[in-house]
Amino acid sequence: MKILVAILPILLIFSCNKETVRKGGFEVHGIDVSRYQSDIDWKKVADQEITFAFVKASEGETISDNFFCKNWKEMKEAGIRRGAYHFFRPTTSVLTQIQNFMDNVILEKGDLPPVLDIEVTDGVATEDIVKRVKTWLDIIEAEYQIRPIIYTNLKFYNNHLADDLSDYPVWIARYNDYFEPLLINDKDWIFWQYGNKGRLEGINGDVDFNVFKGTLKDLDALTYTPQSFSAL
Repeated sequence: MKILVAILPILLIFSCNKETVRKGGFEVHGIDVSRYQSDIDWKKVADQEITFAFVKASEGETISDNFFCKNWKEMKEAGIRRGAYHFFRPTTSVLTQIQNFMDNVILEKGDLPPVLDIEVTDGVATEDIVKRVKTWLDIIEAEYQIRPIIYTNLKFYNNHLADDLSDYPVWIARYNDYFEPLLINDKDWIFWQYGNKGRLEGINGDVDFNVFKGTLKDLDALTYTPQSFSAL
C-alpha cells in the first residue's frame, strides 16, 4: 500500500503531461486556440485533417484576443470552418460583454455559431449565473440569427447549467481517453474537447483537440446562413 501511495502522484503527473493522441471513431476533428498559440500556419493545420477550429475573440467587458483578427482571416483562407468564442465573467456587465464580442466578430456564410465559454463562477450564485448567461445567449441569438453554443467542462455543466439551459447545444471539455462525456440531463454534446496537449505541424506547443458528434454534412448544417434563422 505504501508503494502504491508513493507512486500515485508520479502516475498523475505523467497522465497530466502526456501528449494527447488524436481520437479514433470520429469523422470530424477540430481544435480551439487563443493568443497562447501565437502565430499559426493554418494551411499546415488544414492539411492534417483539421476541419473546424474555434478561436477566442473576447473576454469580459474589454479584453480582445490579440491574435483573433489574424486567426479569423487565415482560418477562412485555409478552408477551415471557423467559430469564435467569448470567455464569460459572471460579475461584470452582461450587456458590455455582449458588445465586446459583437465589436470583434462578424459572421459570414459557413461560420460556426458563436460560443459562450462559461467555466468560472467568480463567487456568483448558480441562479444568477444562469440568468446572466441566458441574457448573453438570447441577445447574441437575436443579433446573429443563429443559436449560440455553450462551452464548459462536464462538472460545471452538470452542477450549474444542465437544469436551466438544456435547450442549447453543448461543447464539453472532458479529458478522458476512454469514455465520452455523460451529461446528467441525458442531453447529447455536439463538440467534445478531449485533450489539451495535442501537437500539430504549424502550431508551436500544445493545442486542444476536439471532435464533432456527426458527419461533415451535419457540421455544415449548423453553420451560419445570412438573414436566416438556424435553430440547432
